[in-house]
Amino acid sequence: MIGHTIAKTIERIYRDESRRVLATLIRLLGDFDLAEEALHEAFVAAMAQWPADGVPDNPRAWLVSAGRFKAIDVIRRRARFDDTLVEIAYELETAADDQTLVDDQHVEDDHLRLIFTCCHPALAPDAQVALTLREVCGLTTEEIARAFVTSPPTLAQRIVRAKTKIRDAAIPYEIPAPAALPERLDSVLRVIYLVFNEGYSPSSGDAVTRPDLSGEAIRLGRLLVTLLPEPEAIGLLALMLLHESRRAARSTQDGDIVLLDDQDRSTWDRKLIEEGAALVETALASRRVGPYALQAAISAVHADTGDASATDWGQIVGLYDVLMRVAPSPVVELNRAVAVAMRDGPAEGLLLIDALLARGDLGDYHLAHAARADLCRRLKKFEEARAAYERALALVQVEPERRFLEWRLAKLPN
Repeated sequence: MIGHTIAKTIERIYRDESRRVLATLIRLLGDFDLAEEALHEAFVAAMAQWPADGVPDNPRAWLVSAGRFKAIDVIRRRARFDDTLVEIAYELETAADDQTLVDDQHVEDDHLRLIFTCCHPALAPDAQVALTLREVCGLTTEEIARAFVTSPPTLAQRIVRAKTKIRDAAIPYEIPAPAALPERLDSVLRVIYLVFNEGYSPSSGDAVTRPDLSGEAIRLGRLLVTLLPEPEAIGLLALMLLHESRRAARSTQDGDIVLLDDQDRSTWDRKLIEEGAALVETALASRRVGPYALQAAISAVHADTGDASATDWGQIVGLYDVLMRVAPSPVVELNRAVAVAMRDGPAEGLLLIDALLARGDLGDYHLAHAARADLCRRLKKFEEARAAYERALALVQVEPERRFLEWRLAKLPN
């Protein structure tokens, strides 16, 4: 029983702390692959020692220390064939007892350092995202490949090339100097947002949400705002908090999707809503409004409405109009079309979605076809609705969404 309890504890610690431990090991060892090997060995050592010795008071520090010593052993063995590694092993060993290297502040900073390293402008944008999802968030290669709609071997090669680029170009593992932060901010914000989206609305799988990922993105967003309180960093944090406030209401106990209009708004997290709304005001007051702050403002309109029927769709359409000017994209255009349908009626929204699809945009995006199906259903164009639902079903990869679309399709009149 004790062994089983310890195993569960180690499993929890791995889930909660492994990426922070990895970030610190990367800082201390200066090598992604060596740090990943050290992380694995540290948890193997924990599985062997903790059942007998008990869980240490500071598991994170224990794991960092164990991983570092395992890495020193590896470097010593390699030093037999490469004299240049002797000094590296010595430097690591002499620093091994410096506990300030693994205190809470260093560890928190390490995670942010790792994000900026993974998002370095020398790396291609797709490589930045893939590397961050793998190293910072711990997604498997298969999970990331599904999100990228590519094969795991292709994705793995992309990550290997990114690590090689970091090593060969001697990209520093550090938070950039204040003068260099703004130009690096866009990439970091984009990656954090993609991590949050993968947690809030997974690209595949059986779950409606992955709170571990959305929670991690929010934590990183908070760190970033503390480091660099720029309007868009504040706007992204606000957007994530406002979305997260609705997470518990987005699915039933059986794991089925609950649409926004049907959610029990009394279960929304008011504390997160208040914090998010205050951040929206701060971001908008700067008058340097970007896409994250605008999306957060749209989410705040929903959050401020206790009854779905009272939603101010006119204000939401207006915000989407601004967003289209600031950061136009087919997805933003689709969302605006849905808002127009809510303000002016489904026929108006359908015209916009049909024009969007006619251009060839979003043809493989299941939500575009799902939105078209819903508008056709509301207009009693049942045959068109059926065809659009079937097209959406052919594209969807998330099981709860599939069940919802199948339910809607089955409810259509014959």
